[in-house]
Amino acid sequence: MSPLEPFGARLRRVMDERGPLCVGVDPHASLLTEWGLNDDVAGLERFSRTVVEAVADRVAVMKPQSAFFERFGSRGIAVLERVVEEARAAGTLVVMDAKRGDIGSTMAGYAEAFLSKDAPLFSDALTVSPYLGYGSLSPAVALARETGAGLFVLALTSNPEGPEVQHAVRADGRTVGATVLAHLAAENAGEEPLGSFGAVVGATVGDLSSYDLDINGPLLAPGVGAQGATAADLPAVFGASVRNVVPNVSRGVLRHGPDVGALRAAADRFAGEIRDVVAGR
Repeated sequence: MSPLEPFGARLRRVMDERGPLCVGVDPHASLLTEWGLNDDVAGLERFSRTVVEAVADRVAVMKPQSAFFERFGSRGIAVLERVVEEARAAGTLVVMDAKRGDIGSTMAGYAEAFLSKDAPLFSDALTVSPYLGYGSLSPAVALARETGAGLFVLALTSNPEGPEVQHAVRADGRTVGATVLAHLAAENAGEEPLGSFGAVVGATVGDLSSYDLDINGPLLAPGVGAQGATAADLPAVFGASVRNVVPNVSRGVLRHGPDVGALRAAADRFAGEIRDVVAGR
């Protein structure tokens, strides 16, 4: 896959080939302990590269959570660089979960760190926060278009604090979350087979019938597995847009480590369940 081919096109193809499952790479301290590893850089590297070995050749997307690497400083970032490189080499797309959001040259710096093709942490897509105003993301949008990368913009998240901002109603009668979705639909207008600018929409947020999720782009859906949502819940939450959903499973897969075979079996099970639901079986 050419790195200049738009992220949406690459994502659509790998979702059709492998199913839409995204596996998170979340090496937080409790999981390292469950795996019998020390909460140090050696444990971080063993955990993360084992997950890559187990699933990178079979899932559509892997999503490293940058914070769990950053907490170890430069050595943790070095591990993250290797994880990104090895995962992409195995054919999975990497979404860097860093939730960056700032203004002007600072936002441009964040974009360059993750979306510039020459950057050590170059990823296929980056999670970003629009809550300094959607326009603050312009440097990331521009660089993503230039390099063929994508963005996943926080829109309707499942954390309990989210609604106080995301469901707030603007003067025009539209909620903040709906405004973010409308911006993304505009970014993706006319793109085929799928736009490169997606939304983060929690699989556990409940009834979204009042929101237009048809943004012609992917919907990254955390919450499947340990957080309580199942594959069977996806059609009720996402409706006709379910084909563009990228369900994220983290602990539901990761808790089966450090056995590579068990990790693969868990990922395959979730992928099969989600594929069946999307296909309407």
